[in-house]
Amino acid sequence: MTKLLSYVVRYDSGFAPNPFYGYCTLATCKPSVRKGASVGDWIVGTGSAARGERRGDHLVHAMRVTEAVNFRSYWVDDRFDRKRPMRQGSRHQSCGDNIYYRSEDDTHWLQLPSFHAHPTEVTRQKHIRRDTSVDRVLVSSDFFYFGGEGPRLLNEFRTNGARSIVKSGAGWKCIDDPEVLHDFVAWLRTLGDPGYSGRPRDWVLEDG
Repeated sequence: MTKLLSYVVRYDSGFAPNPFYGYCTLATCKPSVRKGASVGDWIVGTGSAARGERRGDHLVHAMRVTEAVNFRSYWVDDRFDRKRPMRQGSRHQSCGDNIYYRSEDDTHWLQLPSFHAHPTEVTRQKHIRRDTSVDRVLVSSDFFYFGGEGPRLLNEFRTNGARSIVKSGAGWKCIDDPEVLHDFVAWLRTLGDPGYSGRPRDWVLEDG
């Protein structure tokens, strides 16, 4: 049965999810979502109410999972070469999420310089362990990404009990009611063409 998995995008930088170059991908963070989603499911990210932003009932992205691949496949697939980060490149290039590859002797994961590579080795290893704890990347060619410029959810999808898709706090929320899913996707497709249509929230804040 198709389901909807909803979570809060606390840090919206274009890294997780990464909506660029024709695909929306979730390759880092949210290991439980990457593990629990099946092809055909919808992953929905809403804004954060933390940091005084008051975006908790706004839509950041919605992606229908069209593929699920492991990190090795993601790394070698030429469709995703442009998602390897170039930290000194453009904003789009710097937030690439195709960052994990195996050591030459295939004993451990290595990581490209990225939003998850920090100056201290302890912090870096923490991210490697967490990200690769689920060897799965969710890929979507049918997605809507609004970033920090997303619309407010309809009242029925944010305050109406069992029909609310908004998840507050950590973790994720699963909705498998086919009527709710149908109505949400129908509304979603009234918002315009699929694809990238708004800047990540962090970019909006940087630009003032």
